[in-house]
Amino acid sequence: MANDTVLPEDRNSVLHIARTTIAALASQLIARALRMPEPYWATITTIVVMQSSPGAAWKVSVKRFAGTVLGAIVGGLLASYFGGNLIAFAVAMVGSGLICLGLHLDRTAYRFAGITLAIIMLVGRPQSAWIIAAHRFVEVSLGIAVALVIAAAWPEKQSIPAVPGSATQAPP
Repeated sequence: MANDTVLPEDRNSVLHIARTTIAALASQLIARALRMPEPYWATITTIVVMQSSPGAAWKVSVKRFAGTVLGAIVGGLLASYFGGNLIAFAVAMVGSGLICLGLHLDRTAYRFAGITLAIIMLVGRPQSAWIIAAHRFVEVSLGIAVALVIAAAWPEKQSIPAVPGSATQAPP
């Protein structure tokens, strides 16, 4: 006999799926309406940032934003002079890591800086590196903004811990 009881965790998971999907679609539609050249970066950022609470979304947003800004500046600068040169890319990665260390940014910010560096320096495009860097910054910023607005407007309810001995308590 199947258990037809919907647990609060299941309901919260379904709501999280709905929130994330709506946020992802909203960021994609806004980015397309603004005619951004690579609107999928706004959507990817929104998916990365969506968390269970506005506070958690804020924390990852700050790290994503800081890393993207750093990666866009360093990538735009070095790619303007060296293009996709792998030695320049390696120097950019090390330099970005040291800047993150000096600014007391954690590994998450460094990871996002590295992702942005790779996109700017290693993906060949006909536009200048600074244009690619600016597009990346704007697309990521849009994704962050959409995620924060959705997380604040539609916060996920926190699960109430099960009472010992209740039917919803997990077995030991």
